[in-house]
Amino acid sequence: MLTEDRAMQLSREQFEHIAALLPRQRGNVRLDNFDVVNAILYVAANGCKWRALPSHYGPWHTLYTRMSRWAKGGVLDALFEQLQRQRLLHVRIEAVSLDSTLVKVHPDGTGALKKTVRKPSGAAAAAGPPSFIWLPRLPAMSSPGA
Repeated sequence: MLTEDRAMQLSREQFEHIAALLPRQRGNVRLDNFDVVNAILYVAANGCKWRALPSHYGPWHTLYTRMSRWAKGGVLDALFEQLQRQRLLHVRIEAVSLDSTLVKVHPDGTGALKKTVRKPSGAAAAAGPPSFIWLPRLPAMSSPGA
């Protein structure tokens, strides 16, 4: 049984089935493709930042740079497709994205009430009832027989 930490990790035997999909390593390379694939799977399974990757995978920036090159070149798409097709690994990636954009608005722009309390004028009560009220009146209709 795989531990939770190793649940989405490939063995060397599993890696040999997909190794041909990965670019050939040239020059003096610190990390082989096996370690890079397992680091990518760790980040995908745990949702951690690259900087939080355990140190036994290697330098996070090197891993991120190689993953970025592979993603732009379509290598990762082919890799994950082959992992699923050959049933080497059950890849289950769930993503939740939240946008935390913050826009500051002046208090007057939010429709908030002003802080001052409106007080009714004392002069209105002292003035008494209004001196003029307009009431609409309908003209008297004359009856046709009158």
